[in-house]
Amino acid sequence: MNDGTPSGDTRLRMSRLFPGGKNQKARATAILFVLPAFTAYAVFVLAPLVMSLYYSTLRWDGIGKARFTGLANYATVLTDPDLLSIIGNAFELVLYFTVIPVLLGLAVASAIRGHMAGTFGTLTRTVLFLPQVIPLVAAGIAWSWMFASSGLVNQALTAVGLADWTRGWLGDFDFALPAVGIIGAWVLLGLCTMLLVTGITKIDPSLYEAARLDGARPWHEFRYVTLPGLRQEIGVCITVTVISALASFDIVYIATGGGPGITTMVPGLEIYRLAFAHRQVGLASALAIVLMVLVLIAITPVQWYAREKK
Repeated sequence: MNDGTPSGDTRLRMSRLFPGGKNQKARATAILFVLPAFTAYAVFVLAPLVMSLYYSTLRWDGIGKARFTGLANYATVLTDPDLLSIIGNAFELVLYFTVIPVLLGLAVASAIRGHMAGTFGTLTRTVLFLPQVIPLVAAGIAWSWMFASSGLVNQALTAVGLADWTRGWLGDFDFALPAVGIIGAWVLLGLCTMLLVTGITKIDPSLYEAARLDGARPWHEFRYVTLPGLRQEIGVCITVTVISALASFDIVYIATGGGPGITTMVPGLEIYRLAFAHRQVGLASALAIVLMVLVLIAITPVQWYAREKK
């Protein structure tokens, strides 16, 4: 008997045509949960980004009257030989900050794959992760002492009969940047290793057993089982290390200060120097925006590669 109450199907159609009630309450609740995080993101990320975009169109010393110059600062960044060389230094650091930690991390993760729960695996992970705990300033100071003319590196070279190779590494025009790269690789190796070790534990052991039953050698296991299984972890490692290289500041500032000359100067340190030492706020902002774009260009293919294949 129909008592005038809408049926279940009718109520469902009405709720779709006239969304409200619980849907609106759920939407409001979701907005309230997101609002604090979005507010912090807007204040500390979006607002500074918009301000940097605005400052990059000005010629301003940070104190006096600003003068609008349009894209002149960007033209300077993209044509000035010194600034282009500084950007090139950052991309050269990618070879050390990214390639070395990722390759060594893969090697270590593969080597201790069967000893994760043992003392050897635990000790290896702890030792390799220690640099990640040490403040970058402290790491820069320690390595500066080691790379000094009378430091541990030169002492070790002398001890093995390679005294002709000794030098003040961080003051050498040819070896200063690779020396800084080695410091960065040492710092990031532990992070990459931990990410890859964590990822390798998620790979089904039966895949390795099946590969061995089919006669696969260790290299084939690594190539056809380990690497595909670590696609996302490798993507994260490359993304983090590339950003660390292109946005590096602490290690370079402590170890070399950008010298000798500009052989180890990187965009992050140059932005600081332009803004606070030379008071070229507009040019510093333009370099910061260009650096942000370069970072996005560099990591976009990595993110595409790391996507899980369906």
